[in-house]
Amino acid sequence: MISDITIGQYFPGNSVIHKMDARMKIILVLCLIVSIFICKNIVSLAAIVLCAVALVLLSKIRLKTVLKSIKPLVVIILITAVLNLFYGDGEPLVEFGRLKITANGIETAVFMAIRIITLVVISSLLTYTTSPTELTDALERLLKPLTFLKIDVHSLAMTMTIALRFIPTLVEEIEKIMAAQKSRGADMDSGGLIHRAKALIPVLIPLFVSSFRRAGELAYAMECRCYRGGSGRTKMKVMKFSPRDFVALGVVVIFIAVIIVINHFVPDII
Repeated sequence: MISDITIGQYFPGNSVIHKMDARMKIILVLCLIVSIFICKNIVSLAAIVLCAVALVLLSKIRLKTVLKSIKPLVVIILITAVLNLFYGDGEPLVEFGRLKITANGIETAVFMAIRIITLVVISSLLTYTTSPTELTDALERLLKPLTFLKIDVHSLAMTMTIALRFIPTLVEEIEKIMAAQKSRGADMDSGGLIHRAKALIPVLIPLFVSSFRRAGELAYAMECRCYRGGSGRTKMKVMKFSPRDFVALGVVVIFIAVIIVINHFVPDII
């Protein structure tokens, strides 16, 4: 399960999405997330699923990699679906005391599960196709208006990107620690959920120690390179919007408009 976490990883490529400006990719991802939350029926949801599939194909990211981003969230998705089973209207199909499962409840559960999966896939494509450096620069540019409120935008963007970038590093560290513990006879694969949770306690302490050590090494390396924040710094690669970025923005705006129209004419599920 730990090795299946791909959040924060970047996969170099030469696809259309890889070549887009990082600022535009962030804007488009936010727009698509909004479209996911405003969909209220099966038709609009199907349109969003097709959009997610098209984006995966355009990004040329392997389907196996995309599915790995969903696997760690299977438990959350199942819990959400189960909870929504009991909030449907209509004649009950199955009853457990005061709890009842209806056809509408099943539709809502499936609807919410697909919505979460689509949200994870579209969000993951941002980090899959954007390098940490580009992501930092893009966040800093987009958050620049906050400088009028005396907010250190550069430090904020740098902190967010470093935190995201450290996820794969920590996952790798967890795997090494677990392998070392197993070689010493630790049993982490058998027993119930509580037993497995207790077996992870010996992993947490060395993980925290390693994390603080890596953070100290990173801070020391930045000081050795005379890093002093964003003030007066120039960019080796200056970000520029290209025609493909504006075409993509137009397509997403039209897509959101279509979702709104569909919501108006098709009956709601939720």
